[in-house]
Amino acid sequence: MRREILVNVEPLETRAAILEDGELVELLVERPIHQRAVGNIYKGRVENVLPGMEAAFIAIGLEKNAFLHVGDAIALYEEEDGVEEQQKSSRKFVNIDDVVRSKQEIMVQVVKEAIGTKGARVTTNVSLPGRYIVLTPMNDFIGVSRRITDERERARLKAFAEASKPEGAGVIVRTVAEGRPDEELQQDMEFLKHLWSRIQRRSQVMNAPAVLHKDIGLTFRIVRDMLTDEVEHVWIDNKEEYERVVELADTMSTELRQRIRLWPNKSASLFDAFNLEPEIEKAIRRKVWLHCGGYLVIDQTEALTVVDVNTGKFVGNRNLAETVLRANLEAAEEIARQIRLRDLAGIIVVDFIDMDRAEDRQKVLSTLEEAVRRDRTKVHILGLTQLGLVEMTRKKVGHGLEGMLLRTCPDCDGRGRVLSEETMAQKVRRDVRSLLRKEQAEAVLVEVNPAVAALLIGTGGAHLREFEKELGRSVYVRGSEELGIEVMRVPAIGTREEVERRARPVQPGQEIELRIEEQHQSNPDDGIARLEGYVIDVQGAGRLVGERVKVHVTGAFRTFARARLIRQKGEVPSVT
Repeated sequence: MRREILVNVEPLETRAAILEDGELVELLVERPIHQRAVGNIYKGRVENVLPGMEAAFIAIGLEKNAFLHVGDAIALYEEEDGVEEQQKSSRKFVNIDDVVRSKQEIMVQVVKEAIGTKGARVTTNVSLPGRYIVLTPMNDFIGVSRRITDERERARLKAFAEASKPEGAGVIVRTVAEGRPDEELQQDMEFLKHLWSRIQRRSQVMNAPAVLHKDIGLTFRIVRDMLTDEVEHVWIDNKEEYERVVELADTMSTELRQRIRLWPNKSASLFDAFNLEPEIEKAIRRKVWLHCGGYLVIDQTEALTVVDVNTGKFVGNRNLAETVLRANLEAAEEIARQIRLRDLAGIIVVDFIDMDRAEDRQKVLSTLEEAVRRDRTKVHILGLTQLGLVEMTRKKVGHGLEGMLLRTCPDCDGRGRVLSEETMAQKVRRDVRSLLRKEQAEAVLVEVNPAVAALLIGTGGAHLREFEKELGRSVYVRGSEELGIEVMRVPAIGTREEVERRARPVQPGQEIELRIEEQHQSNPDDGIARLEGYVIDVQGAGRLVGERVKVHVTGAFRTFARARLIRQKGEVPSVT
């Protein structure tokens, strides 16, 4: 498999794309305004100890206090994904108040970012990752990556770890250490020992809450964690970042340095040259098309992610069972890629197209299991349920691609739906009734979306007249394109004269300058302009859309005004 890493560095963000055989499989984004906290080590202060939750909240200097579970508070190192532990202390049944107390100052490391209303999750089991090894100062054990299968090589690496690790500390040997000489491994070990000593010194002199150590930036993490023998090139499009990365690579391996390249093409951006921007846009869409003509629908919720597989335009050319099998097999491969690309986490449920044959179901499940093995984050496939759904889990660490690139819609509040114009019009009527029950006012001005305003007013103002008759008050309605369907504003409430003055910003005989926004729907010869949301029908201005013109107001009514163009001698209105 040909693997490449592309790093795009811009002032407001750094993006790293991982390609396998030319296909985008991972996208990592880091922005200065959203600093990554995972891997950072803090000196924290225990704010609350909650025995009922077997947890404590720790002030570490972030916006929200961090969450420390009792299982993360005792000096036990949780097994790293893909690592075999040679030694592990037995867990003791302890209560959180046996481990920490209020106002106590402790050293913690962030293992999961703050997400939504939840603060970051932390552990006292500090680990310091290097290029070839991970130092675990709080746990005395030795582990070797399961991906290293040669027994002689495993024995060599274990012997090195036992001889070189600090007393009382532990070491995990990473996959990339396979075949590396002891001199390179020792260099990595010495660096981590020095780093741990510096963190300890800072902890002794600093008061909580304080940052003791920040993990390195995105580009450096890629070189440290992802630049393996399988990676052909790392392309970087920023000279300063390239030089810093090369300097880091020089301390690791000359061979690594040769794979890091500065993007030479100034006429085309790095991501555009590999056609990645359209792929990134697809990665945040709900629907994903398959090559065969089928498609996936991916819905993320607070509790879980649901993936639905559909045949779509794919009809096959043999029989139904073969058509369904082929669509499901392609879907299994694509689902594994989308999980990595979108960084989906937690519970994931996949609804494949129903298959009657047991061997077909097993083939699809095996294809999915094989595809997720390429994922660096651990994925557990729990099998098929009685309803034919595939259940799986994936470790959650950060926000995911959707959380990084998107925000909750301010109009629908993340529902993916907004009220219909009819529903909103009825809601406005109820809200106005309620408002006028509380306020002893003669009139009210309501501002809503134009589509809602049209329903409130009705043909020739019939609905509005009926509403005013019911209320015994005057109601003025104004449409504004700036407002979403579900938004209602009340710019004025009071006497009829005061509200009418606000509702009608123009008077007959007035000369003003306006911008023609669109043609009149039923009379294209006329143009429509708006002033504070108030509609002005300009006679003969239908061909002047986009231009600013001077007009003479000929009439002002409850919901709109009429005007005519002012033409000076030999002058034609034009853009100003």
